Amino acid sequence: MPDAPTETGDASLLPLAAVGVTLVLWASAFVGIRHLARDFSAGPLSLGRLAAGALALAPVALAQGLPCPTRRQWVSIVTIGVLWFGIYNLSLNAGEQRVDAGTASMLLQVSPVLIAVLAAMFLGERFTAQLAAGLALAFSGVVVIGLSTSGGDNTGDLLGVVLCLVPAAAYSVSVILQKPLVAELSAVHVTWLACTVGVVTCLPWAGRLVTEVGDAPVSSTLWLVYLGVFPTAIAFTTYAYALRHMTASALGVTTYLVPPLTIVMGLVFLDEVPPVVAYAGGVLALLGVGVARRAPARKAVVAPAVPGQDPVV
Repeated sequence: MPDAPTETGDASLLPLAAVGVTLVLWASAFVGIRHLARDFSAGPLSLGRLAAGALALAPVALAQGLPCPTRRQWVSIVTIGVLWFGIYNLSLNAGEQRVDAGTASMLLQVSPVLIAVLAAMFLGERFTAQLAAGLALAFSGVVVIGLSTSGGDNTGDLLGVVLCLVPAAAYSVSVILQKPLVAELSAVHVTWLACTVGVVTCLPWAGRLVTEVGDAPVSSTLWLVYLGVFPTAIAFTTYAYALRHMTASALGVTTYLVPPLTIVMGLVFLDEVPPVVAYAGGVLALLGVGVARRAPARKAVVAPAVPGQDPVV
């Protein structure tokens, strides 16, 4: 079993920076998918995004050497590729054709709860009272945001909600499978191989992708490439790197920051204006992440008293 992650001092800066990059890019993905819903259907959008991501990662991954996963590792990689890269993208893209970007990002936030439960069951991670409190606070913030945006013109229908919940389950299972992998393999290799599996999963939509790229404006095609290079190739790699240095539960809860970021980006790029109450939900989400990520207080160690001297703490 890998050593416990180190999250103190300078060692914590790079994983936290990686998390920050991941969250910003993933938030932008919700906005990009929503924007492209007019030009690309779910399958072609998934294939185009994953193909761009796999191509972008290939030279970086191969520069580190040819990966040689074991048979057990291949099973996990293929499962992650089908679930997280294939089904996740197909379902999310279809869902965002029915619900707005902010609502979609909020619906996915049931995943940190699933991750924490699965991590306790299969990775031996502790489900502490502090983590539970952070999850409760953050999830309540997501609920407030969701309730505040319900009833708007772009909230969609029940099928859209269900389609956006499927990726949450796929993501949660994949994180649990990925945690042992990134302890033994390069984060870039894991991401590249899984992304390539996702491409194969989405190949049935290759013909429609060619047709839709031909019909779409150049700006939409550039957005598609952006989704593949930044929220996929870069963000999934930085997430895998962070997962190597942090517990799955603590990392999972940071995704509660995605909805507030998505709402701001949706306001700027899609002219989707959230209600005032949604900002209160964003504050709760931030507070919950802070509680869950806070390091537990260290107990003072008192040295045995020596006659004539004060105790040393």
